[in-house]
Amino acid sequence: MRTLFGAIVLAVIMFLNTAVFGQGIGKVSEEQLDKLLDAIVAVETGGESDPDNAVGDGGKALGAFQVWRSYWVDAVERNPHLKSRGYAAVKDRAYARQIVIAYFKRYAPKNATMEDLARIHNGGPKGHKKDSTQDYWVKVQRALEE
Repeated sequence: MRTLFGAIVLAVIMFLNTAVFGQGIGKVSEEQLDKLLDAIVAVETGGESDPDNAVGDGGKALGAFQVWRSYWVDAVERNPHLKSRGYAAVKDRAYARQIVIAYFKRYAPKNATMEDLARIHNGGPKGHKKDSTQDYWVKVQRALEE
């Protein structure tokens, strides 16, 4: 009985892990998402010699994805077990990727495209609807083509 219970618990954990961390979002496959995240890093910190330790926006944005504390808070509300590492951990690119994905999963529409995700990253929860994020998307597209 104990072994069966352990197997069930493990299966539930694996299912939840896939549901929370599964990479595909909207119309964006896992492979496309990986490329998009790399392009976002290139746009956010392309000129930095050490992108993971980049500090921007007057000290308000950290790491290769230039994550603000408010962005981090939104992401960890979507995925609470990410909170344990703290905001400063966004300087760790693997952790920051999980934060960005959690943020996307919180705010992206069900049929989100790569453009929607990039513009949400740049402009917040409704960034995909803001005219002000169109230029950012053009920069991300260029980085995707390189």
